[in-house]
Amino acid sequence: MICGFLPALNIVGEKESGTIEQINVTPVKKWVFILSKLIPYWTIGLFVLSVAMLIARFFWGLIPEGSLLTIYFFAVLFVMAFSGFGLVISNYAQTMQQAMFMMFFFVLTFIFLSGLYTPVENIPLWAQRISDVSPLKYNIQVMRMVYLKGTGMKELVKPMIFLIGYAAFFYSWAILIYNKRAKKCNMK
Repeated sequence: MICGFLPALNIVGEKESGTIEQINVTPVKKWVFILSKLIPYWTIGLFVLSVAMLIARFFWGLIPEGSLLTIYFFAVLFVMAFSGFGLVISNYAQTMQQAMFMMFFFVLTFIFLSGLYTPVENIPLWAQRISDVSPLKYNIQVMRMVYLKGTGMKELVKPMIFLIGYAAFFYSWAILIYNKRAKKCNMK
């Protein structure tokens, strides 16, 4: 979740302070700017996952039945999808307070519909349909399947397709909206 919240707040902070306009007129490419904002949080997210897995191992004796490479592969996909979502939020929010409220709303919705607390099969059918739009749902499915069953990549094609799709969708949306907003600002 760090990978969605913090980049969004960082970019909105740049908007509030006015430095994003200064960056927009420099020769720095937009994708370089965005990557420079995302890579530290991707690294932090994977570090936090590693610490959580070490704590699970040494305090509770939880050792994944499946491959650690599979866990990290899907963690990277989830981190990319969720940071793309954070970029979308940062495009719409004008203040850090707006960004925080939007992120809290969507993150709490994603958590409640993801199957983290209640299995998705036990929630009402209409909520199950809505839960399909939660990238967290697919990450939790993968973690459970790899940790508990030792599931390999062949059985995880569906979550992989969804997470890649979410990442592509959110980044495309963020780029499209950012370009439109940048053009509007240049016209004034």
